[in-house]
Amino acid sequence: MIAEQQPTPFISYLKENELTPRSVVQDGKWQLNISSLKTPKLKRKIRKQSENRRHSSSPRRACLPHDHLRNGDVEAVTLYEVISMGKSAMQSVVDDWLEVYKQDRDAALLDLISFFIQCSGCQGLVTAEMFQSKQKNEVMQKMTESFDEETGLQYKRFMAYPWILTVTWRVDGDNGDYPLAMAGPQWKKFKCNLCEFLTVLIQQCEGSVIYDGYLVPVLITVLIELSNSRIRAFRHTGTLSALKVMTALVSVIANLRANIGNMQRLQNMEKKKMTGKKTSPQIDQLQQKKIKLQQKQQDIEDMTNAIFKGAFLQRYRDVIPEIRAICMEELGIWMKLHTGYFLNDNYLKYVGWMLYDKQPEVRLRCLLALQGLYSRKELIPKLSVFSKRFKGRIVSMILDEDKEIAVQAVRLVGLMSENCKDAINSKDCNTLHKLLYSTHRPLAAAAGDFLCKSLLPNGGSDQSRGNSFRRKGITRNAQHLKMLLTSYLDNKIHQHVTYLVDSLWDSATNLLKDWECITTLLLKHCCHQEEVLSSAQESALIELLSAAVRQAAEGHPPPGRGTVRKVLTAKEKKLQSEDCMNVTQHFLVVLPRLLSKYSCDAEKVALLLQIPQHFDTDICSREHMAKHLDDILTQINHVTGNQSGDEVLEACSRTYQVFCQEGLPIYSRVKAALSQLIDDLVGKLDKLLDVCIKKGEGLCSDEETIFQMSSVLKKIAAFHNAHDLSEWNVNDRLSRILTVDTEHGRLPDQIIVPVVQCSYYSLMWQLSALLESPSSKENIFRLRIQMRRLCQTCRHLLTRECTAVREKGFSILCDILLIFSHKLQSDEVGERLVYIPDSSLESELLKFVQLEVFQESKVKREGSTPEENENDFEISKCEDVHKRRNLLAAYCKLIVFNVIETSAAAELYKQYIKYYGEFGDIIKETLSRTRQNDKLQSARTLIICLQQLFTNHMENSTSDATPQSLTSVKELARRFSLTFGWDQVKSRESVAMMHKDGIEFAFKDYCPTDESRPPSNLSFLTILNEFTYRLLAPDKRTVYCYLQRFVTQQTLACEGDEWLPLANYRNTLLACGDEDISVTKDSSLMDSSPEEHSKMLQMKLKFTSGNVNSTAACHRTPDLPLTPQLTSTAIKSRKRLWYEESSQANPTSSFCTEQVKSSSQSTEENSASVPSADIGLEDVDVDITDS
Repeated sequence: MIAEQQPTPFISYLKENELTPRSVVQDGKWQLNISSLKTPKLKRKIRKQSENRRHSSSPRRACLPHDHLRNGDVEAVTLYEVISMGKSAMQSVVDDWLEVYKQDRDAALLDLISFFIQCSGCQGLVTAEMFQSKQKNEVMQKMTESFDEETGLQYKRFMAYPWILTVTWRVDGDNGDYPLAMAGPQWKKFKCNLCEFLTVLIQQCEGSVIYDGYLVPVLITVLIELSNSRIRAFRHTGTLSALKVMTALVSVIANLRANIGNMQRLQNMEKKKMTGKKTSPQIDQLQQKKIKLQQKQQDIEDMTNAIFKGAFLQRYRDVIPEIRAICMEELGIWMKLHTGYFLNDNYLKYVGWMLYDKQPEVRLRCLLALQGLYSRKELIPKLSVFSKRFKGRIVSMILDEDKEIAVQAVRLVGLMSENCKDAINSKDCNTLHKLLYSTHRPLAAAAGDFLCKSLLPNGGSDQSRGNSFRRKGITRNAQHLKMLLTSYLDNKIHQHVTYLVDSLWDSATNLLKDWECITTLLLKHCCHQEEVLSSAQESALIELLSAAVRQAAEGHPPPGRGTVRKVLTAKEKKLQSEDCMNVTQHFLVVLPRLLSKYSCDAEKVALLLQIPQHFDTDICSREHMAKHLDDILTQINHVTGNQSGDEVLEACSRTYQVFCQEGLPIYSRVKAALSQLIDDLVGKLDKLLDVCIKKGEGLCSDEETIFQMSSVLKKIAAFHNAHDLSEWNVNDRLSRILTVDTEHGRLPDQIIVPVVQCSYYSLMWQLSALLESPSSKENIFRLRIQMRRLCQTCRHLLTRECTAVREKGFSILCDILLIFSHKLQSDEVGERLVYIPDSSLESELLKFVQLEVFQESKVKREGSTPEENENDFEISKCEDVHKRRNLLAAYCKLIVFNVIETSAAAELYKQYIKYYGEFGDIIKETLSRTRQNDKLQSARTLIICLQQLFTNHMENSTSDATPQSLTSVKELARRFSLTFGWDQVKSRESVAMMHKDGIEFAFKDYCPTDESRPPSNLSFLTILNEFTYRLLAPDKRTVYCYLQRFVTQQTLACEGDEWLPLANYRNTLLACGDEDISVTKDSSLMDSSPEEHSKMLQMKLKFTSGNVNSTAACHRTPDLPLTPQLTSTAIKSRKRLWYEESSQANPTSSFCTEQVKSSSQSTEENSASVPSADIGLEDVDVDITDS
């Protein structure tokens, strides 16, 4: 930076001193170009004028010319370096600059201007010319931004009276990176330091040089010029600096207003003291001070108006979202600091307009600015017009696609509802209540906070008297709980109390963890009818209690709220431990009474039995707690005897599983209670078997006895799932029942299902015992017979009329086949137990999937009202889809783990498009897993699927197949081609094999002698054409050569619509850029041995830019759901891939082997025109070089 008294252009100065433009940049740093000057005298002159410090012996100087502040080897000699390092206190830096300014204001100001240029990332020089001419035209000519092609320098000239400043930098040095746009903690800190420097600078000048008419006007002019520049770095830095200066000036105005108010109060006090006098010296002095303060306020307001008009109004609609966000953020600060001037509709309209901005960052800044205004009740009257105009937009933003914006919108609506009367209506509240069940936890927590503030006073908690009953009525927490239950039951939005509890956990923790209040409400028997909970309220409160206990004990949100479980901190672990202790101490005493009261209600008791699963077993083992533990176990046994629901029995079994763990002090006590329970159940089963089963007659009993036997079997099965009941010989009794089913006809459905389920659990426990410890061959043989017998029973269940029975048999059969598959051949025991399904069993399983899974839903609409009818129908439909998904997943696991042939998946792939919404993810995952197992076999399955669909289409169609009539099959082929991914090298063998099989199928019955009649399957080439763009250029030639085996030159010359598929397929193969492909007669091209496949070790390929020449994107069915596009296809950088063939021979088809060999010989000459595997995205350059 050079300050001259005479107008000396900077470029002429460079030419006179023979300086090259290269000297403008010094080691890639933003700094003054001092080292480019040749003479030491001139260096000292420039350093003296540009440094932001003066010679002084003060210890708080930031940096002196001869006593530099060093950070390692970095020397801080400029204001920019001092600010960027952040080593010195900002107050000291500003004081140093002000001292320099008071001695030589021109040099200090030029140093400050250079500082802003450097903050913009400009690697250049700043010079100044004294403005002397008063002719307007001459001045306007200097205010330009231009580029000198001869020198390669970019110039920006603008006027900051009394100077005309020139900024010069090299164009090639402007790479678009500047401090405010860079990422990382260093540059984030730099931005904070810059803002702090500007704020402290204005604060320190508040009582002195800010009113000298020189510093602030020049500073404002420079910053406005930078903010209006076409260069993004100048515009961004200038806007931020200008608005931060204005924020500091607004703070000065606020201080002046406070001082004026103080003067006015002192003046009023002096007037009250006057007795008969018209005036006094004190009043005159106060009046003069007041007038001076008002004049200063007016001067500062003029400065802020200049910045607002010159910077804000020009930049709040800037194309850069960061600049628009800065404008909105600072405008919100101005409104809070100077409400009398800025808080009106003239300024609020900018915030309202930018609520519709497309960038989330800008909308977020607007919401945060409004939150600061609506949080102050005294400002609400000034926001009434704005609220009416933009309330609809604010409410709609709670459903914004950006979750952070939605969270802040919910908080803003909560402030509006709290401070503005009738601002939020019931419809808006219902929309907010739906967010309580959002999968995004911060959004749900914000909605929960809104519910607590609007529905529950004082945040829904009462801190008085331990949250117990008061003398006259129930506690405030009890009233809050009843209000919460009423709101939950009246809304009827969702039936997921677990997510409601998680949403309220942060804002109403004391209420939800008030165990004494909740249990008192459940156990209370009051004579006043209004204080007694209804049955629906009791059910909701018990569900809420169970969810709250789980949340307190586990410390994690429910499934669906968050991708992974967070790692608890030490403080959170301590709180979790305290909550578990409180839960155990309270419910160990109270739970027996609750179970006794609700033992007849299956739904309520199932929820209550989930509470002891979170007990602290150390507390349960204490002596004074033993009696209460015995009471709980007694109640569980009582519930097990009275209830037969699956959920209740499972809860009882899981509770025993938690308590009955070896090594716990309470193990013996709990084991004795469990043994007594199992003894009773087995004894009842023996009595019923003796009554029902008679020799030679089968099962003879009435309906009541069958119900009792079914109930006992369900209870034994529930406990057998979590406990090993081998010591009770349950399997012998089950075998006796299955013998009756085999010899004397079918057992009732309500008996055969629990018998099969219990037999499956018994089989798993025996298998686990055999694998863990050595066993005799007799036990292995017995287990094998039991397994095969159970499989045969399940096969018989597939033919039952009851759907539930068929589904249970199918699920158990799939699990047995998967467990006892070839994966079990790890040792001698497992090898003897392997069970491989035969072809008939595979056919039965496939038939079941086709009939039970791939069918329209059988759920019927039932309900008393249309609304209930629709809700019940949707719930039943979802349950039905979930059940069918489980069945399909069980079958797909058999395919993935090679229990059944991979070709069986062809029937599943046929349904990919039709049932994409219900099972698309399962089928796609199956395709991916089978491809990982065997790429060629997976590709062969795809081509078989397409061939079968084509054959069915030909048989069912009334006329010959045309490309238009094969739209659905072509769409399925297009979906299959997308599953191969973007890497053509990995899938080249699979795709080539598909083309080989497809060509053979198309010319299956073609007779070359009769060239007038085309092959019946020739239209299949239209489908096969969807995979052509997956071929590499050498592979296209190989496929084309293989096509020549089936056609002749006369065939290619045939015309007509029936030959159009062949012409299109041939043209696509020839579209690789080599139109001179000759028709080779060398049969060895397709008949080479598989051993030659291993000779090709390295291949070199290069994908060049260009449009993808494929018909895959041309034929789309708009009515069908589209497969989500893979993110891995968006390649934006050049990558290098390495491909190595296996050294072992691969016994695949000779076509796949030779096409790799042939392509490796001609890759170099034809690799320049291979289309990219990317569809609709960027083309990618890939090099596969020799090692």
